[in-house]
Amino acid sequence: MIEPSQFQVNDAWTAFKLNDAPVATEQDGNFNVLALMDVTSCFILGTEFVSAGSAERSALESKRLIQAGYLQKHQLPKKLFMPSNLAADSLRVEAERRGIVVARVPEQQLLVCVGEARESFKEHLNRGSIQ
Repeated sequence: MIEPSQFQVNDAWTAFKLNDAPVATEQDGNFNVLALMDVTSCFILGTEFVSAGSAERSALESKRLIQAGYLQKHQLPKKLFMPSNLAADSLRVEAERRGIVVARVPEQQLLVCVGEARESFKEHLNRGSIQ
């Protein structure tokens, strides 16, 4: 299990799918939300909306997500954790190109870090659909 207390702020980030089910929009269809978060602080550094129909994130989406994290922290982490079931090879390639060590781990190992963010996002979506 990966625990926030194992790291210093900005030592490790995680990339993960923020939503349980695709986010539906009237104009552009369904999307998944890929989030980038600092493991220790649990601060969301950036998000990218990716078409739910695409099997993989584009290289541009991956670059934008890493850049969003960099702009928040003004540095890159040493390590990026990604769930092994996340289709994000372009994100792995971009992270490694920037000198970040990428570790693919079972999603269960990240739940301590990402669970609250997912729950908050779900609540936010549910409030928006009720009003």
